Order: sequence, then C-alpha cells, then structure tokens
Amino acid sequence: MAHRSKPLMAAALAVASVCIFVEAALAALPSEIGAGERSALRAGVDQALHGIATVIEVTGVGIIVIAALSASVLFLVRGFRISGWSEAYRGYRANLGRGILLGLELLVAADIIGTVAVTPSFQSLGVLALIVLIRTFLSFSLEVEIEGRWPWQRHAAEPGRSGGERP
Repeated sequence: MAHRSKPLMAAALAVASVCIFVEAALAALPSEIGAGERSALRAGVDQALHGIATVIEVTGVGIIVIAALSASVLFLVRGFRISGWSEAYRGYRANLGRGILLGLELLVAADIIGTVAVTPSFQSLGVLALIVLIRTFLSFSLEVEIEGRWPWQRHAAEPGRSGGERP
C-alpha cells in the first residue's frame, strides 16, 4: 500500500517546491514593481494555493466517506450472499482501511500545500510536522492491520522473490 502513495507524496512535494519557488520569485521581483502590485500578486498566489489545498482536502474526505459507504455495501452483500460473515468482515476491514489510507495521503498533501502557501513560520512548520507524523503513524498502523505485516516485509513474503530483490 505504501508504494502506491509514493507518486502522491512526490506530487505534493513537487507542488510544495513550486510554492517555495513562487515565493522566492515574488521576493525577487524587480524594484520597479510597486509594493501594492507585489502584494496583490502574492495575495493571488496565496489564494490560489489555499484553493488547491481546500480542493485536495475535500477530495480526501470524500474518498474516505465513499470508501466507508462502498465497503459497507460490499460487506452486506458478501455477508448475505457470497462468502459468509467472517470472510466478509475481513474484506470489509481491508477495503475500509484502503479507503482511509488513500484519504489520509490526500489530507497530508493538502496540509503540506496549505502550510507552504502561507509564509512559513517555525510554529506552522512544527504543526505540519506533527500532523504528518500522526498521519504517517496512522498509515503504518492501517497498513499493518490490512496486510498483517510491516510494509518493508512485503517483498520477502511474495512467492518467487528473494528478500534482496527489488521490483
């Protein structure tokens, strides 16, 4: 599961890098541009970045809600018709956990963008670090709950692969 979120985190870090670049570019604007124009440009960039962060947050929450609803429907269908309640419950936990993991990844990305969009201070960076730490812990916990092993043990458990081989 963690390998699927690498592109998402890379995209969030790329957006954060672009935000830092834009901030540096705004600070390096020629002196001929007035302070009012510079602050209006900065306000526009900040507003756009906050909008992007909000869209990503809403998407993350939406994914969690949709995953919970669809996992619940699948649980009921499997429990009544297909595989019995104990197997349906295992599938329910796995499906729900996957949805929560994906939603958490989007929420972390939104937090990174939202924090970089404002002028970063040590307090806002500390809050971001704490949020990322908590959500990363939740992601690892959910991964272990779903897969039954640590993410780095996945390759050793795959049949036909030695522990040192990489995909």
